[in-house]
Parts: sequence; structure tokens; C-alpha cells
Amino acid sequence: MRPPTITIDGPSGTGKGTLAIRLVRATGWHLLDSGALYRVVAYAAQQQGVSLDSAADLARIATGLALEFQVAEEAVEVWLNGMEISTDIRSETAGSAASQVAAIAAVRDALLARQREFLRAPGLVADGRDMGTVVFPTAELKIFLTASPFIRAERRYKQLKQKGIDVNLARLSEDIAARDRRDEEREVSPLQPASDAIILDTSALDIDAVEESVIALAQERGLR
Repeated sequence: MRPPTITIDGPSGTGKGTLAIRLVRATGWHLLDSGALYRVVAYAAQQQGVSLDSAADLARIATGLALEFQVAEEAVEVWLNGMEISTDIRSETAGSAASQVAAIAAVRDALLARQREFLRAPGLVADGRDMGTVVFPTAELKIFLTASPFIRAERRYKQLKQKGIDVNLARLSEDIAARDRRDEEREVSPLQPASDAIILDTSALDIDAVEESVIALAQERGLR
């Protein structure tokens, strides 16, 4: 019998990552941060001097990723080839590069099987942009988080400032808007909620309220 899956999709700044961590802690399930996969591919490509326009080379990198996620406090540690690269892949530059890489069909194809390998007992919480539509279309619970662009930019600004990263709010808003357009307009796996997804607007909700709502939905479906 296939282990259960909860998917969390939506654009950046909606609280997907924090919600995923909390659900993993509440359930004891495994975690897939699919956005990190694309960031890691972009990071590895840059480390190897590979152009982000080279689909074949990027697909090769994607196929050979030795990647592991570890939940620590309120963050996810990303380990590649035994080295933690969490900080290296969390910059806005890395996010922009990841969005560019994610639009390449060959890379998405290469990562599809890799992502599905994360599904194992007792269950999986999958955080991304096409988890419920493409990667795990039969997931028992599909969540799509959204929020106003301004709120999302403001949240990201505060996160980066707390980490000591100098960032401009106006520039950050522009970057998020540009990334949204790429993600929503790409031909391959565009950002959109699955037809059976529960859509939650987090603009006026704190993370506790979001978590409570999703936990209640999981309980209704017998997932806890």
C-alpha cells in the first residue's frame, strides 16, 4: 500500500516552507522541498561552470544529485554530497536562477523520478509548485497557499533581514513579480492549483492558524 502524501503548492512568500516543517514535526513523515532541488541544480551548475541555458548539462546534473533534507528548528537543512549548502542556495539570486532552471523541460523530467523517490513510509509532506498537479497527482491532501504580492515581498524582506542579508524591498517585490510571471506562464508545469486542491489565502493568517487548518483537514481524511 502506497504511503500517504500531503502536497503544499503555491508561490514564494506564502509560508509553504514553514508549514511543511510543522507538518513533518506533527506527523513524523518525510519531507520533500522540491524548490530546493531546482536551487541545488542551479547552484551545482554554477559551481561546475555550466550555463543555465544548457538543457542537456543541467539534466545531467539533476539526474545525479546526492541530496538529503534534514529538519532543524524552523528551517530545512539541505545537504549535497555530504556538505550542507542551505545558506548558499537561499539567496534571491539563487531563487531567480532556480526559476530559470525550473522552466526547462529536460530538467523537470530528470527530477520527476528523483522527487517521487522521497515517498516512503510512514508518509511524505511535499512542498513545491507542481506537487499536487504533476509529481503526486493522487496525493490524499493537496494544499495551495496564496497571499498578496505585497505581503509576500514584505515577509521575504523580513526573513532576509533577520539573516543579516542586505536587501531592497522594492527590488525584492520586482523580483518576486518576475518570478511569478515565469512560473505561471511557463509551458511546462505552470504554477496553478490542482483541481482538487484546498486553496488557503495566508495574507491575513499567521502560521499557527494555517497549520491548524491543514491539520484539521488531514484528520478529516484519516491521515493522522
